[in-house]
Amino acid sequence: MNKIQKTAHIISLGCVKNTVDSEIIMGGLKKANIRILDEAAGADTVIINTCGFIGDAKKESIETILEVVELKKEGSVSQVLVAGCLSARYTDDLKKEIPEVDAFFLTEDFDNIFKHVTHKSHLADDPNHLRSLMTPPHYSYLKISEGCDNVCSFCAIPIMRGLQRSRTIESLVSEANLLAKNGVKELMIIGQDTTTYGWDLKPKQTLHGLLYELDKVEGLKWIRLHYAHPSHFNRKLIPLFANAKRIVPYLDIPIQHASTKMLKNMKRGLDNDGLRRLFTDIRAQIPQVALRTSVIVGYPGETEDDFNTLMDFLEEFKFERLGVFTYSEEEGTSAASDLDDVPEDVKMDRMDAIMDLQHGISWANNQDLIGKELHVIVDKPDPENEGYFIGRTIWDAPDVDNEVIIIGDVNRSDFVRVHITDAGPYELYAEPI
Repeated sequence: MNKIQKTAHIISLGCVKNTVDSEIIMGGLKKANIRILDEAAGADTVIINTCGFIGDAKKESIETILEVVELKKEGSVSQVLVAGCLSARYTDDLKKEIPEVDAFFLTEDFDNIFKHVTHKSHLADDPNHLRSLMTPPHYSYLKISEGCDNVCSFCAIPIMRGLQRSRTIESLVSEANLLAKNGVKELMIIGQDTTTYGWDLKPKQTLHGLLYELDKVEGLKWIRLHYAHPSHFNRKLIPLFANAKRIVPYLDIPIQHASTKMLKNMKRGLDNDGLRRLFTDIRAQIPQVALRTSVIVGYPGETEDDFNTLMDFLEEFKFERLGVFTYSEEEGTSAASDLDDVPEDVKMDRMDAIMDLQHGISWANNQDLIGKELHVIVDKPDPENEGYFIGRTIWDAPDVDNEVIIIGDVNRSDFVRVHITDAGPYELYAEPI
């Protein structure tokens, strides 16, 4: 008599760092011969990898847990497991409020998750970098460190994920080679603060040392860097970006603000002049560079003058890509003791003003590309238009940046030359050459 195969479904919420953790969990379960289902209903085990970064993310995580708990009550799910940042931060509260959950786990708690589901813990230590990618097969994320040593006043990441723990260059290069052999063409480098990579290792390692080695990995076409802290950005990175074979001219450097007073209150290190020098150097020395940043509006004490300073800075440097968030108070952070004195409607107005500014910047940049030929990676067919495909330029990361709508016969995962025929504020329209 054949043994019935166990099944599982994984729900991954929040950032791409969580995605990598979910991929490790999925890889371990598959190795233990557990079948992964596309839907929660009908699974023996549902694992929810939660996010606890800001209010909206917490709300989504809790709502997802409650939805799956309902499936358990109906009998279509046998057990519900909760992992990730929300679980790590609020374990005791969640146990009291949602007792129907069978077990809660910390971040990166792979050993205990595998023990609970498969009764095998060694799966977490697989020497072949066990992961089952949740991304399309041609791109992947490489998490180079976990945790964070920074003390940004608004951020609860160190509370949830602990202090920084970097992986060795040898381990990362080995995983990059394996990913490339399995068809990955674009590698996205991620961590809580990638620019402090290796500071905790003995002997100390550096981000530019790691990127130098990754740039040698055969099979990779593009390497993209995310989450670079401006205060820790080593100028040795600049010539590496200018001269590398595979590292694309794209830098994700969240500034959070540009008012020196706000930057000091946020404990961000650099002041307005320091940010200005950094971006002036990068623009001057890296050809065709695209800069992505993110900012927070409505932080306690932000005056109209502070906001205008931020607007002036964004208008001056014209970041090609930008995300904006309204301040969300997080308990346990140093900013939580400050009076949240910016009304919600003012926060929203300021966010809208920045998005309007960025809309115009992005529109103008894209209009300049009409008639040009660009190198594009094809991500997927356009789900809304048959015969159309969605791709990206070297200046765009998946899900967060602009898209190229390709009209013509191309193949997913291919790199193609295209002719830009039209443009909107956040998309280009193109035909393959």
